[in-house]
Amino acid sequence: MNLRFIATKVLRAIITLWMVVTFIFIILRISGDPTDTMLPDDADADMIEYYEKEWGLDRPLPEQYLIYFVNVFEGNLGQSFKDDRDAFEVVTERIPMTLRLGLASLIFGLCFGIPLGIYAALHRNSLADRLAMGLAVFGYAIPNFFLGILLILLFTLALGWLPSSGSATGWHMIMPVITLGTGGAGSLARFSRSAMLEVMNQAYMRTARAKGVARLRRIVFHAIPNAAIPVVTVLGFKIGGLISGSLITESIFAWPGVGRLLVTSVTSRDLAIVQALIMLVALTMVVANLLIDLAYGWLDPRIRVSSQQQKD
Repeated sequence: MNLRFIATKVLRAIITLWMVVTFIFIILRISGDPTDTMLPDDADADMIEYYEKEWGLDRPLPEQYLIYFVNVFEGNLGQSFKDDRDAFEVVTERIPMTLRLGLASLIFGLCFGIPLGIYAALHRNSLADRLAMGLAVFGYAIPNFFLGILLILLFTLALGWLPSSGSATGWHMIMPVITLGTGGAGSLARFSRSAMLEVMNQAYMRTARAKGVARLRRIVFHAIPNAAIPVVTVLGFKIGGLISGSLITESIFAWPGVGRLLVTSVTSRDLAIVQALIMLVALTMVVANLLIDLAYGWLDPRIRVSSQQQKD
């Protein structure tokens, strides 16, 4: 994989991140004054003027933008309007809990989605195939908030087996992981099935069968590796959405992670925290897409060769 291919992808990732951060900065500034939410209703003009100056909101928008980006490049993401803590500190202390939930749900999706899709492809048009794909479509289509509420009604209120909120023990993770991972399992199953069916109809698979290669060997060493690229796409988006995808689930189960922090920060218009969180979400998505592009070039050399020919 040549350096020009990598440099092009990295440059595009940086530009995308800059555009997202700029857009969010402007939208947050023109959508309303944070002092209306953060200060009490009886705050006088002097108090409002003091906090606007303290938070830098009294300056023109271009000047605020310039100051913000200079601070970001220096590693300063600002101070929380709510409790005057460093925004980076507030956000990073929530990341481990979100990653813990997100990675567990990703493993859940991988363990159930990919085997289900491969099994359905190997039993195409059978009853097992229809049942597997029906289950996958159901898992993909059901909204997170609805599934989460159903699980709470069943396992907490009706059966009393699992706690409905918090993160104190491993039992607290079961329902959030199922809620967050079910959609991922459904999409991975559908893509895995489609990719496997496409590969199994290729000429080299028929040739391997004609040569007497064992079925298990054909599947493991020929079909699955060549079906990996479409699945890598979905998997990359799932990895990139580990933080943003947990927003609803964390709110339902009162999970103390980044998603829940984003909801409370948007409600209170804590701009520094919201900007830091959006930057974190954008960064994870951009890095995930960058890794997907690089994985494409590694898995299929034709992709990077085609990209190079277009440049030339």
